[in-house]
Amino acid sequence: MGLSRSCGVSKKRFTQHIAAVLCMAALVGGCALGTEKKEYVEEPVEDLYNAAIDLMQNQEFSKSTEKFDEVERQHPYSVWATKAQLMAAYAYYQANRYDEAIVALDRFIQLHPANKDISYAYYLKALSYYEQISDVARDQQMTQLALTSLRELITRFPNSKYSRDASLKLDLTYDHLAGKEMEIGRYYHSQGQYLGAINRFKIVVDKYQTTTHVPEALHRMTEGYFALGLPGEARKTAAVLGHNYPGSEWYIDSYEMMENKKVRVSRTGSANKVNSEDGQGEEAAWYEIWKKF
Repeated sequence: MGLSRSCGVSKKRFTQHIAAVLCMAALVGGCALGTEKKEYVEEPVEDLYNAAIDLMQNQEFSKSTEKFDEVERQHPYSVWATKAQLMAAYAYYQANRYDEAIVALDRFIQLHPANKDISYAYYLKALSYYEQISDVARDQQMTQLALTSLRELITRFPNSKYSRDASLKLDLTYDHLAGKEMEIGRYYHSQGQYLGAINRFKIVVDKYQTTTHVPEALHRMTEGYFALGLPGEARKTAAVLGHNYPGSEWYIDSYEMMENKKVRVSRTGSANKVNSEDGQGEEAAWYEIWKKF
């Protein structure tokens, strides 16, 4: 009796064990089917590359980069693999995936420093930074990176067809960085922190001399010195402004402030009459008056 009961229990446990094993097998099989990889099919390099180009022209940039990567994976020693590396970076750039474009371009530059398209790789890298430049109210790290990349392109490839555009963008980048300094300087100025403001405007004058912000920076410095009770420094700064930008509206503002007089042309178009040093009255351009400077 005890023996038959024991056998019955053993049989039941055995049946449960078998069922559990079969269930596990089914689960494992299901997982295997779910994660089954696509069958690897090697394709001719021309077909892969042309398919990637077609996808890019159709603006399917993500699929295009996958195809370009496949060119390199299946045919790593082909000349098309090198082209595919650069084209993949371009596809990332076109998709506004700038970080991935920069990584791909750095890799291309490192692997193929003597490639005939290397100047374009540097140019595309610079563009990837340049197009991420934010407004002057935000952090300018990307502007600095764009500046560095543009300089590197111009230095390495001064005669490249990309250097002209890089030079234009470099000027705009400088202007952007100067604009950031001007914004900070204006804020300090509005808060009555004239010394801090003057230091910011000095950066613009000393470091970004070719930008459009210099006349205003000189005028703001003149205002700052005047507000600090330093008329001598104010006059010197205004003299620099007048010498370099005699027709600037900012110089008119500085002149009117320093001389406490109006010299702007009236709405009727008549010029101000002033007495020259020899006592003869004459009509003169306002910027010819300030002989004291």
